[in-house]
Amino acid sequence: MSESRPVITVLRPSDPDSPHRTPPGLDRIADRSDIRYTDAEHLAEDIAGSDALFLWDFFSGALQKAWPAADRLKWIHVAAAGVDTLIFDDLRDSEVVVTNAQGVFDRPIAEWVLGAVLAEAKDFAGNYRHKAAATWYHRETKRVQGAKALVIGTGAIGREIARLLRAVGIEVTGAGRTARDEDQDFGVVVLSETLQEHVGEFDIIVNAAPLTAATTGLIGPVTLAAVKPGAHLINIGRGASVDEQALVEALREGPLGFASLDVFAQEPLPAESALWGLDNVMIAAHMSGDVHGWRDTLAELFLSNAERWLDGEGLVNVVDKSKGYVPRPST
Repeated sequence: MSESRPVITVLRPSDPDSPHRTPPGLDRIADRSDIRYTDAEHLAEDIAGSDALFLWDFFSGALQKAWPAADRLKWIHVAAAGVDTLIFDDLRDSEVVVTNAQGVFDRPIAEWVLGAVLAEAKDFAGNYRHKAAATWYHRETKRVQGAKALVIGTGAIGREIARLLRAVGIEVTGAGRTARDEDQDFGVVVLSETLQEHVGEFDIIVNAAPLTAATTGLIGPVTLAAVKPGAHLINIGRGASVDEQALVEALREGPLGFASLDVFAQEPLPAESALWGLDNVMIAAHMSGDVHGWRDTLAELFLSNAERWLDGEGLVNVVDKSKGYVPRPST
């Protein structure tokens, strides 16, 4: 191994039988860097002497334990939009640059949200149930046009969701860290910390916020009790942003009418979770952004950034470690 070439360590999932264990295409930078492959169990020994770390095992929290051995680490890239399982105090306080996969999942997740809105409004689940029973059951469904949606999280994913919802005639408002009266995608943005004062105005509530200290438990008993009767909650952000016990109660007793959930406090969702038994819940396996070819796109984003890094150029998708996400460029 050449001492003059930078060392890039790739953290892979631990399962040796996984067909997607190794990111594709890394031979593209193999002539300019030394690439090490490791897993969570061996990260502490393999991170020593590494200049960069590629978290292909993107939900792993193994770096914190291995951190004392990271003696010359300069850059970490995580193949995910969220960095909540990665960031810890020592990393936050260090000079190590963190980049993520912002942009890869925006449109797929927005399409999933739009699909969830339409499926609930048109009672697609009811169609499947009646088909299974060979029952012809006519009923009326909701009109989507003219409904009001609150999108919590005004980052890239939230903005793409807002654009798609508006395309079908839904009135969209945002909720974020900073209130605004004239936003190009949301029109009005209210403060996330005042959700309980606003949620009662909306037919659809979408959580697209990254998980931070401010958004953990953001949608709790008080907020859920204040929603409009029959409202539809969609969570594609993080499970820990929603109090699941309060969610179950709001779905059983009201006022919440339906929930489309792609993320949960514990994943996979335990078999004993009460959510499984509720007819007014749609459960997905954290897959709203995972469209055909998504792993290739994630690998390509890393490779493009790695080539910039090897060329001494600025990196894209640099995370503000104190905030936990990539800041939106000021306009």
